[in-house]
Amino acid sequence: MENKRPTWSSRYSFILAAIGSAVGLGNIWRFPYVMGQNGGAVFLITYVILITTLCFVPLMAELMFGKITKKDCIGAYEQVNTKFKIFGFLNNVTAIIIPSFYFVIGGWIIYYMIKSFVNFNIENPVEYLSNFIQNPYATSISTIIFLFICTFFMARGIKKGIEFVNNYMIPLLAVILIVLIAASLNLPNANLGLEYVFKPDFSKFNSQTVLTAMGQAFFTLSVGTGALLTYGSYIKEDKCIVQSAYTIIFSSILFSVLAGIMIFPAVFSFGLEANSGAGLVFVTLPKVFMQIPHGGIIASAFFILLFCAAITSGISMLEVPCATLVERLKISRLKACIIIFFAVALISIPATLSFGILGNIKLFGKTIFDILDFSASNILLPLNSIILCLIAGWFLKIKGEMIFKNDIFAKIFDIGLKYIVPMVLIIIFYLGLR
Repeated sequence: MENKRPTWSSRYSFILAAIGSAVGLGNIWRFPYVMGQNGGAVFLITYVILITTLCFVPLMAELMFGKITKKDCIGAYEQVNTKFKIFGFLNNVTAIIIPSFYFVIGGWIIYYMIKSFVNFNIENPVEYLSNFIQNPYATSISTIIFLFICTFFMARGIKKGIEFVNNYMIPLLAVILIVLIAASLNLPNANLGLEYVFKPDFSKFNSQTVLTAMGQAFFTLSVGTGALLTYGSYIKEDKCIVQSAYTIIFSSILFSVLAGIMIFPAVFSFGLEANSGAGLVFVTLPKVFMQIPHGGIIASAFFILLFCAAITSGISMLEVPCATLVERLKISRLKACIIIFFAVALISIPATLSFGILGNIKLFGKTIFDILDFSASNILLPLNSIILCLIAGWFLKIKGEMIFKNDIFAKIFDIGLKYIVPMVLIIIFYLGLR
């Protein structure tokens, strides 16, 4: 058992870990199809504006919360007021629920990645995906393998596990992304995809664009999961986190934009649908891979890219309950990881099977997978973020002067933390329940 609280070995390691938390399937998988469904470039502009303004406030607050308290989520809220520890418990619930459906997609990625290594000859991607997700054995085993990989590295600790993964996977992710972009831009009519990404059609802008962009920004930054609070609690006292926060936001934007540049030129080059939804990665792109030179190699690189993104984010979420178990129960990290493994597996297997043999089990018309997704995305994430801002601003009294030297910026931050961001999040929370 660790006798003292671990810390990041360097600011560089912390930034890479935080980037790994922020840059995941939300950027590489979710962002392109959400962008495709919401007007392309006009959605991108809205997303960039919101993530650099409104989202900066709770991101900074969560990192500061962790750095000031130096505790797990429950301990951090309890330090402010013993009655508030229930909110830390909510963070832990969120950090268990999200992996329970997120890792299902991680399992799909592992399966497709292995398929690309062997023989990526998929004549009918729609039928292939349908047959796979309805196979209880293949999907369950893939999900468990993904979960095992995440818990394995998490069990190795901060320096040998989390830092090791992020120090190698984030640079690898960036390199593969650049290589795939080069291949995509060399396709015929690739310029049409670039126009879709960068040339806005403001006639497609509406209130839904704003709400979706805001939700996407919070999802990609992992705000509200407790991951940034936990990562922030490992920061050494002398490490400034303002620049780190800007780096996290910039990286999230950069990887999202690069994912769009990688995907949409390929989609438009072959006359496919940009708004094909969640199937963009598992249905639309395999059609592209089947039609281009060295498609199997490019498919392998692409799914390795997705795998790296999914692993780094997955580990950051599981670290939340891991830190709580280690610090609250005084058990070893290995024992905590074993408990988390079985807890997530217990929920994720039914979620996996909801695409097949458990597909008829529904609540309010939603499958088990959909219920977990809705509960996390529409209820827990915005609710946790509202609570975070209110407690950080009104009770912990995090002030802009602790972050900015400029009085005007400091005042804007204070108003945003106490009033503006909570109100915006309350609106998103209300609309998300409709």
